[in-house]
Amino acid sequence: MSDAALWSALADPHRRAIVALLREGPRPVGEIAEICGLSQPSTSKHLKVLREAGLVRVRQDAQRRVHALDPAPIVALDAWLEPYRRLWNSSLDTLGRRLDETSDDTRHPSPPKD
Repeated sequence: MSDAALWSALADPHRRAIVALLREGPRPVGEIAEICGLSQPSTSKHLKVLREAGLVRVRQDAQRRVHALDPAPIVALDAWLEPYRRLWNSSLDTLGRRLDETSDDTRHPSPPKD
């Protein structure tokens, strides 16, 4: 699994919907197709991309192929995003403080200076 394959797999909104659905638990292809409103061949193609990226694993259950989310790549993605999350949190905290100051200024205006 490469980082490029992971990002490419998650770039498609249908594949993101499938990943979100599989967060709830393993599902067979037909069920995924029905819930996502996709044809079964299209769903199978999206699942293949997700499998190749390492995001989804498949197991045979009698006549059905059941797909499940593999959390390992998501954990790696989360670790990669962590420094950016800290940057945004810091920026948002600064913005929040500034908005609080501005709000205080408008609620309690200073008396006019002579």
